[in-house]
Formats: sequence, C-alpha cells, structure tokens
Amino acid sequence: MSALANRPFLKMNGLGNEIVVLDLRGAAHVVTPAEARAIAADPRSRFDQLMVLHDAVSPGTDAFMRIYNTDGSESSACGNGTRCVAWALLKDDARVELTLETAAGRLPCLRLDATTFTVDMGAPRFRWDEIPLAEEFRDTRAIELQVGPIDDPVLHSPSAVNMGNPHAIFWVEDVTAHDLARIGPVLEHHPIFPERANISLAEVHDAAHIRLAVWERGAGLTKACGSAACAAAVAAARKRLTGRRVTVTLPGGDLLIDWRESDDHVLMTGPVELEWEGRFAPALFTGAA
Repeated sequence: MSALANRPFLKMNGLGNEIVVLDLRGAAHVVTPAEARAIAADPRSRFDQLMVLHDAVSPGTDAFMRIYNTDGSESSACGNGTRCVAWALLKDDARVELTLETAAGRLPCLRLDATTFTVDMGAPRFRWDEIPLAEEFRDTRAIELQVGPIDDPVLHSPSAVNMGNPHAIFWVEDVTAHDLARIGPVLEHHPIFPERANISLAEVHDAAHIRLAVWERGAGLTKACGSAACAAAVAAARKRLTGRRVTVTLPGGDLLIDWRESDDHVLMTGPVELEWEGRFAPALFTGAA
C-alpha cells in the first residue's frame, strides 16, 4: 500500500490557482511523479501545484517544500502555493512569520491578516544561463523568439526571467486577443528553453498596473501564477514600462508585487482560501509507484 494512503491533505487556492498541501514532516516518503499525477487526477484533490512539506533542512527554516506540477514534474517556486502553506502552518500559531525552503532557496512569509500573506520570493535572475536559455542573449529584456510569420509575427521579443523557475513574458495590447491554450504548450517546450518555461501574455495598463494571462509549465492555463506575476513585474520595470511596485491582475484576481530596491528581492502579497480537508483514498495509488 502507498505511504500516502489515508494521508490527510488540504485543498486550497490562491486566487483560483488550485493548490493541494500535503504534510509529510516526520515521514521519509518522497512523492513520486506517478503519485503526484494520481492525486491530480482525482477531482477532490485536483491541483495546479502540489505542495509537499518535509522536515526542515537548514537551520532557521520551518519546513522544506517539494513542489509538483499536474504532470508530475517538479518546480522550485510557486508563490500562490507558498502562501497556502504559510496559512496552513500559521493558522493555529501565535507567530506571524515563518521561513520555508525549496530547491530555489529560502522563502520568508509574513501573515498580514487571517487570509492575506506576503512572500519574499527572492531576487530575480536575468542572465541567459541562469534562466536558463539554450543560447546566449546579452540582454534578456527581449530575446529572439516569435510566433507566426517572420515578416508579421503574432507574438515576438519576450522578456526572459528566472523567478525560481523560467519565465517568458510577451508584451501585448490585449491578453484576450491570443489563444494561449494553443500557443502556450508549443512555447513551453520550445528548444530555446532547455528546462521548459512558463509563458505569459502581459498587458501594461499604466505604471502601476499589469494584466496577465499565464500558461504554467507542467500545469497549463491557470487562473493565477504568483511567480509569473513576479516575473512580469520585474520584466516590466526593467523595460521602464512600470515602476517597481505594481498590481498584477490575473483571471483569479490581483497580486501586489513590490521589487524592493534595498536588496533586489521581490515581495508578493495576496490572499488564500481553504476549500476543504480530505484524505487520500488507498485505491487512488493503485499502480502508482
């Protein structure tokens, strides 16, 4: 029987970004890609990201997180999911701060009220080999990539950023004017992105407001993606399209992104919601290894 059989889980969301939180602290089990896909296939535990908590690795941290996408692949960052985990760990605690850790580094979290949290997503990375890209671009504010005919591309010259995972942001006049469900998977797997990429369409309203649509690597179209909101915000500021503090509107709602000048870190603030608590049925993992 799978070690996950009858394990409790939380079904949550951050602006509609579907999140499952699974606490495996004190257990040696590591979720396999097949187990993650099995959890995602069940309507009650359907997720965009599965946030799995393990015992803390580094001193001064509260837990180590592994993050799984719907297809069973792993990610190093999920801002909406991190806020959900912060809620789960602080809901019965007098503290208002904690620090989580992923493969991408430490993520300090601050509770502002019962359902609103700020996550320090760390510093963005812009160098081509840190994103990573398959070839060198000296200026990643606009890389050579286009969709459509060479002389009249539908999309072109995206900004590239690593916000714990790779992001490409295309600047458009209207995010609804493009079929991201069709374009997204092709661009996610484009050879220029050796680790695949999150693909965003960004519409700049003014110096303090961006509208965003996201195709999430390993998950598909999503109502919200916290790391993509951070990536779009810093990319817009680099191009002098906005200031360093902006509201990013996604289909699920708004995130406040503040690219702090003092240490280059990106702070993301937004809400979370608990939908239900459940347990994994043993039959869910039949054949999953």
